[in-house]
Amino acid sequence: MLNFTEEIKNEIISAPAPSKKGAACMLSAFIRTSGSIISREGAYGFEIITESEPVAEYFTEISENFFGITPMVSGAKFDVVSGRDKLAFECISPAAEALLKETGIVGEDDEGKYLNFGIDENFVNDEDSMLAYIKGAFLGGGSCTLPYENSYSRTGYHFEIVFSNKSTASDFCNILAEFEILSKLVTRKDSAVVYVKSKEVISDILDLLSCRKCLDKLGKIVEIKDKLNNANRVNNCSVSNIDKTVIASVKQVQAIEVIRQTIGLQSLAKPVFDVAVCRLADKNASMKELSDRLHISKSCLNHRMRKIIEIAQTLS
Repeated sequence: MLNFTEEIKNEIISAPAPSKKGAACMLSAFIRTSGSIISREGAYGFEIITESEPVAEYFTEISENFFGITPMVSGAKFDVVSGRDKLAFECISPAAEALLKETGIVGEDDEGKYLNFGIDENFVNDEDSMLAYIKGAFLGGGSCTLPYENSYSRTGYHFEIVFSNKSTASDFCNILAEFEILSKLVTRKDSAVVYVKSKEVISDILDLLSCRKCLDKLGKIVEIKDKLNNANRVNNCSVSNIDKTVIASVKQVQAIEVIRQTIGLQSLAKPVFDVAVCRLADKNASMKELSDRLHISKSCLNHRMRKIIEIAQTLS
């Protein structure tokens, strides 16, 4: 039986094939989380290690299809912690080195080649690229655990992605922040871990990754847990969420009114205009309710709302 982490990964790799840019972003993040840079006789390449055969097959396929790179199995070992075999793949070739340079992992200057530990912002420079990077990072170093359904514990929700160095992890937190996902960063031995423990934030991440089945499963567990936990705690949580919704709605409506009274709503691009009109039509609706009515994802709605607020700020 698959655990929740495996279910998320399987849902990610079952999605339609990415674009070449998306494939490059996924490979870059995958190398940062489950691999390392290797060199042999002056040539550069990479090695990746994974315990998931479906994930290994997925990245082997996109490597071959988009970049002419064919990773070869270099070894296998039993992992005591997970109780599973881990497969090691490596690829040292001109195409592999070109990919490392294209994605900003390996740079070159007058003194020669060097490793860049941060994420090149010129590479991950649009929403689709950032989403692909998040997916690749989770496939390489991600895990997600849920609490036992029948327990009364208030904890147990945990989502994390492990990176090989702190610079990459810090830049990854900034990528998540672009989608209004606030994460925490901690060092663990020789690794850097980006994590969240809020079921609401984990829900937002699964929605961002388009993992609908896993999102439904999380929702059912949350519902069961809420029924088992103290009614007063549930009520306080509901009141808090309502307060956040009201505060966000007021801020959004104020921004829309500024635009309407200055340059007019018709000056907005149609996707942003539709969001503004929908919010004015129901000032008390939650973001989830608005996204359902507009038939767009919650992350897309958040992005357009941010755009409205940014425009209003330039006008006020």
